[in-house]
Amino acid sequence: MGFSPNGDMVGSSAIVGWVDSDGVGSVKQYYLGGQTPAQVLPDLGNLVIVGNTTSIVAVDSTIYMGFQLNASTPTNRLIYSVGPTGILPSSPSFRLTQHQSMVTTTMNYLTGQTQTVKAPYSNLKKNHGILNMLGWGILLPIGAIVARHCKEWDPIWFYSHISIQSLGFILGFAGISCGFVLEHKLSAIVSHHKGIGIFILILGLLQMMAVLARPDKASKLRKYWNLYHHNVGRLLIFFAVVNVFYGIHLGLAGRGWDVGYGIVLVVLFIIAAVLEARMWMRK
Repeated sequence: MGFSPNGDMVGSSAIVGWVDSDGVGSVKQYYLGGQTPAQVLPDLGNLVIVGNTTSIVAVDSTIYMGFQLNASTPTNRLIYSVGPTGILPSSPSFRLTQHQSMVTTTMNYLTGQTQTVKAPYSNLKKNHGILNMLGWGILLPIGAIVARHCKEWDPIWFYSHISIQSLGFILGFAGISCGFVLEHKLSAIVSHHKGIGIFILILGLLQMMAVLARPDKASKLRKYWNLYHHNVGRLLIFFAVVNVFYGIHLGLAGRGWDVGYGIVLVVLFIIAAVLEARMWMRK
């Protein structure tokens, strides 16, 4: 349970409790200095805890934590989070792992009423993830499958391939644009995720420009163009899938997003494998 000056996790002080498998409970104060475990520091923070008032007990599947603070009026913006199952802080570092769920509330200390508050720019963050997942991570693989396995329906396959990839690029470009806005608004430090995203965008732009420079089928350069176009496309899809999963991890979206996107990829893989087997059987 964190006491935040602005409703964000970063910069707040938190009371963290857990119960070991032997039933022994522990409660510590942490300073939440950043979004990585190394920046979450135990035994630091600006909360003045009254001595011998902390307690935590587990009853069935519910954990109850109690403590008293010495303060004129604590901050009224509170954050709550639950850590992953089976991973508890341990001596000597007592390092925390990233939480699985979080909610932010405002507390009226006079009436005891609370009100749930949305995380800052939560809709923009969700749009960023959905646009990139749908554009780079789903439509582009579908377009690649169409190009490889539907050429018997010429020229429908070509126009379908171009349409799907163009839509995927547009959605992906919009998703990356949302990411730049998010980075500015939240001052997020996501250099690896951002770097991979920019690399994906560059590959996407190269693919779009390559279509304009496509040689005629009779040209001697056509086989080299095909080699370039196919391999750059595969590289783009690989990094897109990796960055989607990485983004889900950074955004703390939860296991449901990992599983959902994974199921989509498995379905696409099965479809591609069946079509690949069909193609080789024909040969």
